[in-house]
Amino acid sequence: MYVSIFLPWLLTIPFLVHSSPDQQPKGLLINCGSDVKQTVPETGLTYIPDDGFTFSGNKTSLDAKDLFPILSTLRYFPDKVARKYCYTFQAIKGSKYLVRTIYYYGGFDGGKEPPVFDQIVGGTKWSVVNTTEDYANGLSSYYEIILVAHTKTLSVCIARNNQTVSSPFISAIEVISLDDSMYNSTDFGAYALVTVARSSFGNEDTISFPEDPYYRLWQPFKDDNIDVVSSQSSITTSEFWNKPPAEAFATAITMSTTKKLDVQWPPGLLPSTRYHISLYFRDDRNSKTNTWRVFSILVNGKIFYSNLNVTTDGVTVYAPNWPLSGQTLISLIPDTESSIAPLINAGEIYQLMPIGGRTLPQDVMAMEELARGFDNPPLDWSGDPCLPRENSWTGVSCSQEKMPRIISLQLTNLGLSGILAPTVSNLTALHHLWLGDNQVSGSIPEMNSVDQLETL
Repeated sequence: MYVSIFLPWLLTIPFLVHSSPDQQPKGLLINCGSDVKQTVPETGLTYIPDDGFTFSGNKTSLDAKDLFPILSTLRYFPDKVARKYCYTFQAIKGSKYLVRTIYYYGGFDGGKEPPVFDQIVGGTKWSVVNTTEDYANGLSSYYEIILVAHTKTLSVCIARNNQTVSSPFISAIEVISLDDSMYNSTDFGAYALVTVARSSFGNEDTISFPEDPYYRLWQPFKDDNIDVVSSQSSITTSEFWNKPPAEAFATAITMSTTKKLDVQWPPGLLPSTRYHISLYFRDDRNSKTNTWRVFSILVNGKIFYSNLNVTTDGVTVYAPNWPLSGQTLISLIPDTESSIAPLINAGEIYQLMPIGGRTLPQDVMAMEELARGFDNPPLDWSGDPCLPRENSWTGVSCSQEKMPRIISLQLTNLGLSGILAPTVSNLTALHHLWLGDNQVSGSIPEMNSVDQLETL
């Protein structure tokens, strides 16, 4: 089963990052559809063209004025036959990455509304991309996911679905390397984390790079009925489990009296499923104070953590697998003997997305070599060959296992030229190999290892 995650709102990307020209987050910043490197003046971050990461689609530029450089170009995919259109990035097997996809329609195709389509990471359907509401409000949109690379490459794909009426597109992709310790309470062999909300409470601006070296975006969150306080001393967060930026502890929301603090966050309705929740707290007072700030945390009326003692050193409280549905209410209830009101500085919520499996690596490597042997392989021959099943490579049929094998290559009349790579013999579960009506040259490789082959 392959899960498609659709969040009921979109994250609107802010461009409030400030860095020096020689500073870049560790990873790739890719400007889709661009022909040249571009440094965003407002941020100092440099984005590179997407050539070499994908081999399908067309480039175009938008005519609108005053657009940020990474929104002024895009790549769109008019081919209606391809089952998916993929970007492939080199990765370190077992390493953790934050992937952010950015979309701004801009009416590139002469239409009034952006198309709706799917996005895929590896072999798993990640989400439906629907930027209609944001575009109507003059905004761009982004999606985020945190995952571990299970092979030496990482693929991000988009694909048509039954709602797609025009060409899917993409404006930018960011692939940021994360520290191994971050979010390590998650079983990344079974799940990825889809960003729902990441907020700095009481802050006026978005916190991002270089304050957060991992280029996470901490959106400001305020409530008109709740007081904002600022910390009176600095803090070091390098030893914190998932390395929040120190600026996330600079402000907090609280009450003027020692009564319960209720915060409805995130503001949208959540699908009924499991979530990773991290909450951040720090006493805003001078470290020499002799009164304790102690309170309990409830999420939708259920105890999340009891009698938390918050000091000026700061503390993280998290749950790696917590059920949520609909609106979320976080309640901070002061201890009966506490004379200080509770507060909260920041929070993160991620939806747990089951990973849908992946094609056996031996078969993936064989198919990648097969694609390189052809001069003109089908446009969707990138990403996972078998998964998601409705987005498998053209002409490729696979077994129904959790880690599927390739059992048939029906490549008849695909207009192929080039050679049949010797690695085809590594497809040891292959039953059928059909190559008729193409211009493939050279000899057929030794196939003795393909002992289940029925037709050639």
